[in-house]
Amino acid sequence: MSSSLALLSELRYEQSDPDRFYRLLAEDTADIIQLYSGYDGKLVLEVGSGPGDLSEAIRARGGRVLAVDRSWEEIHCRQRSLESIAIADGCLLPIHDGTFDLVCSSNVLEHVPTPSSMVSEMIRVARPGGIIYLNYTTWLSPFGGHETSPWHFFGGRWAAARYTKKNGHPPKNFYGESLFPVGVRTFKRMLARKIDGVVVVDMFSRYLPRWLDVAVHVPILSELSTLNLAVVMRKKDSDL
Repeated sequence: MSSSLALLSELRYEQSDPDRFYRLLAEDTADIIQLYSGYDGKLVLEVGSGPGDLSEAIRARGGRVLAVDRSWEEIHCRQRSLESIAIADGCLLPIHDGTFDLVCSSNVLEHVPTPSSMVSEMIRVARPGGIIYLNYTTWLSPFGGHETSPWHFFGGRWAAARYTKKNGHPPKNFYGESLFPVGVRTFKRMLARKIDGVVVVDMFSRYLPRWLDVAVHVPILSELSTLNLAVVMRKKDSDL
């Protein structure tokens, strides 16, 4: 619980001090993933890595990590020593089936126009029995519009226009181009209709204490209260 509340309090630094926030987020994410999959010697893929904070945290815990991101600018957005990072589209990974022991992604899915494609690719490149972990900011949460929040409740395009007028430049996360309305129900529909071959191990809110997990499974309430949905899946063995 203390970890969740500490992380929630650090959200105020996301825009003003991204190094501070994203490094803390990466450390916390790596600790969460380790609860479901050890790292020692395992081959790990991070999808949508940006400059590689999570990859560094996992590598420090013993994982062998390949990080991929489609944007050269995102990879080099902060000064750091990069290791094993490649340019690739998470919705069309140039990787053989069943390659990685663990596939993970943090705060990327809401930036993908076809989230089911990215999730399907993450599952495809995981080995049978491997773990797939992802988390993302849900659209109807207070943070769903990212830097345009909370005005995104009045519409993503309106919020972006308001931000541009007020600041003299468009937001980094522009609705309909690099930010999309992915909710809790969106992911559950993906699992029900488009994605198979996995077992859902856990589903919870990243920034809230675990005793509030029940809210994730309550319609409407889940969209407003989840904040950041985390999903842990295990790829089924091929003979199941």
